[in-house]
Amino acid sequence: MEIFCRVKPFSDNTDFHRQREKSLRKLDIKSIDAPIREIISAFSRTDFCFTMQSCYGHFVHQFQTDIKNTEPLPQTDRILTVEYRIAYLALCIENNRKGRALFDALAEITKIDTAYIQFGCADWFWRQQVNSYVLQVEPERFKYADKIQIDYREALRIEEIRNRFWNSLAEFAEARSLK
Repeated sequence: MEIFCRVKPFSDNTDFHRQREKSLRKLDIKSIDAPIREIISAFSRTDFCFTMQSCYGHFVHQFQTDIKNTEPLPQTDRILTVEYRIAYLALCIENNRKGRALFDALAEITKIDTAYIQFGCADWFWRQQVNSYVLQVEPERFKYADKIQIDYREALRIEEIRNRFWNSLAEFAEARSLK
């Protein structure tokens, strides 16, 4: 997120349900990266949040130039640098008991690896929609960037963390019967 910032406190939002319905009407699940469609669908079935934007997290290199690819990084010693396009989930969360519980659960996901997962806000999302929060997989030193150039070894580390991140969100959705 180019304007990623600290978590902001919840605000009152009497228009939340109208905004949620409007967002859901515009949601085209086929436009979501295939590996996370079920997760996004699960969150869309709740009544206390809605997805604003998401990205699976993509790795681009000399052998894979598709910026939307979802293939795992190959096991090789021929790749030196990788362009990483950030994995993230941006949600608008209702300011109620269920929403605050979701907020707390999302914050816990950072414990997978606090050096690579951040939970906060993005100013430009917040300007569109109060109570919007972002969970992202990005090296801490690059947390303000949407895409970065990294060495191949770090890309492998990020890929492993990204996969654990999405698996945790899928498990959360399953455990809370969001699916």
